[in-house]
Amino acid sequence: MKKIIPAKPALCAALISLTLLAAAGSVEAKGCLKGAAVGAVAGHVAGHHAVAGAAAGCVIGHHIAKKKQQQLQRQQRQQPQSSPPPQQPPPAQPAQQT
Repeated sequence: MKKIIPAKPALCAALISLTLLAAAGSVEAKGCLKGAAVGAVAGHVAGHHAVAGAAAGCVIGHHIAKKKQQQLQRQQRQQPQSSPPPQQPPPAQPAQQT
C-alpha cells in the first residue's frame, strides 16, 4: 500500500525549504554545498533521511572549511615577510666617441 503525502504539509515544507535557501544565498556558505550533497546521499542510504543528512553535512562542511581557512591564515602569519628584491643599478652606457 502506498502512503499518500497530504498536500498541505508538503507545500509547507517546500515553502520553508525555499525560504531557507533564499536566506542562505546572502550568507557565505563555504563547504556547505559539498557537505550537504555528501550528507544527503549518506542520509538517504542510511534510511531515507536525506534532508537531515543534508543539514548535518552542511554544518560539518562549513566547520571543516572554516578550520581550513584558519589554518591557512595561521601559516601565512608564520611565514616571514618577504622583502622586495634589491634594486640593481642601471646598465653602464658605452662611452661615446667624438
